[in-house]
This record gives sequence, structure tokens and C-alpha cells, in this order.
Amino acid sequence: MLTRRRLLAGAPALILATQLPRARAATSARPAMQTRAIPATGQQVPVIGMGTADSFNVGSEASERAPIREVLQRFFSGGGTLIDTAPSYGRAETVLGDLLAELGLRERAFICTKIGATGRDAGLAQFEQSLQRLKTTHIELLQVHNLIDWRTQLALINELKAQGRVRYSGLTHYHEGGHDELAAAVQEGKPDFLQINYSVISTAAESRLFPMAQQMGVAVLVNRAFDDGRLFRQVAGKPLPPWAAAAGITSWAQAFLRFALSHPAVTAVIPATSRPDRQSDNLLAGHGPILTPQQRQSLQSLFL
Repeated sequence: MLTRRRLLAGAPALILATQLPRARAATSARPAMQTRAIPATGQQVPVIGMGTADSFNVGSEASERAPIREVLQRFFSGGGTLIDTAPSYGRAETVLGDLLAELGLRERAFICTKIGATGRDAGLAQFEQSLQRLKTTHIELLQVHNLIDWRTQLALINELKAQGRVRYSGLTHYHEGGHDELAAAVQEGKPDFLQINYSVISTAAESRLFPMAQQMGVAVLVNRAFDDGRLFRQVAGKPLPPWAAAAGITSWAQAFLRFALSHPAVTAVIPATSRPDRQSDNLLAGHGPILTPQQRQSLQSLFL
């Protein structure tokens, strides 16, 4: 007999059962994150990637890795795939490799790492070490870190591409003082990707690197889109611009990421965070329309 007590006890499960189809429908109805094509192949990648500098440099304790695990889970659940790391980021490669293996997410990940060594043998040794740390047999994108011995290392990366151990080649830098050298290296070396800093207050890449990338068919990853947190400090306590809501922007992080993505040369941005709530917020920048020139100027005017 169905007593009142049994009915009440079963109510939460009954409610959950009726809500699940709606929740699943809402999830499936949510538009996927926007993607852009890698010019070299046409492969699509989500526009919001993830960096690991500082954020993934943690120890082995469960308490240290729990928030990073959640950051990673939210990243993939939100449609992300592209993750940038490097041997010089402390334990980041090891932590990333461990968590991808633990969560069974390696095959969904587009791993980008780097060589930051002098000499072919040292570069190859560093690559092999990265494979071990990342618990993988191949790398999607292997980049020369900050142009260190770039001719030697780019030649090595191209060898590894021919062997099927690397899919794409890249060159990186992180500040405006390196733009001219990076531009010259891209023009000579013809990599598949370049990675460079770009933000509301650091737009030098627009003058030479971005047009070159578009002309040559080179994908662009943007680092330091928040200018190492400087942008947040300057808008602390200020309301979002009046047009933000209509553009689907609900936070300053989304506004700054959408600024970077509004340049047509940019393939993806790679913000780093160790906080799950910030990861969820960053991912929302992968939805919504491109900022208009007027909206871009409105953001820039806040920092004049």
C-alpha cells in the first residue's frame, strides 16, 4: 500500500525524474561554443582555450589538485579542448597529464606544449620528457618557446611532424618587445601557429603580426588577454558598459576575452585560472556576437 510516508519519501526522486528530461533538453539546446578554423588544415578549434602557467603548478595532494580537476572538468563540459602548457611551467605538464589520464579526457584534448632549449639534442630530450609528463604519445601543437634557438627547434618540430608525433608547429612570445623578432621568424619559418600577447591595452599585434598571420594562413593564439590582471584592477568597482547586456556579456572577463576574439586574425584565446567559477565565466566568452568597432573603442576608452 502506498502510504503518505512512502509517497513523501519518494517525492524527491519523482521530482528529479520529471526535471531530468527538461535539464537534458536545456543542456542540449544550449548552443555549442564557437569554433574557428586552423588555416593549415581547416580543423576547427573552440575559441576559448586554457593556459596552465602558474594555475596548474601545484603538488600531488588531493586538496591541491581538487580545484584544478574541477577547472578541467568544467572546461571540457563547456566545450573547450585546447590547452596550452610548457616544460618551464613548474609541475603544470605533470599535473595536466595526470588529470587528463585520471578523467579519461586525453583523446578530447588539443594539447599545446613547447620546446625551450638550445640545441637539437636538448630540444628532443625536452620533447620526450613532455610526452612522459603528459602521458601521451603525440602532441597536437608543439611550439618554440619565446623563440629560443628557434631555427634549430622549428626544424626539429617539422621532423616530428613528418613522423606523426606532432600535428602542428608554432612560435611564441609574450610581450611587445618581441613582436618584431617573432614577425621575422614567422615570415622565415612559416609555422602553422603563432602565439602572442594581445589585450584591450596591448594591441601592438594588430600592426604587423595579425595582418601577416592572415596573409600567410597562420593560426593565432592569444596569451595575456587580461594583461596579467591589470585590466581587472583598473575596472574594479566599475559597471560594465551599457551595451554589454545586449552583447550577452555579464562580466569584465567576458568583455576582455571577446575583445581579443573580435579581431579576425585570432583563432583562440588561452586564459589561465585555478578557480572553477572563473573557468565557467571565461567559457561564456565563447558565445555571442563579435564586438563592433564602436564596442571595442568603448572598452579601450576606459583605459585612456
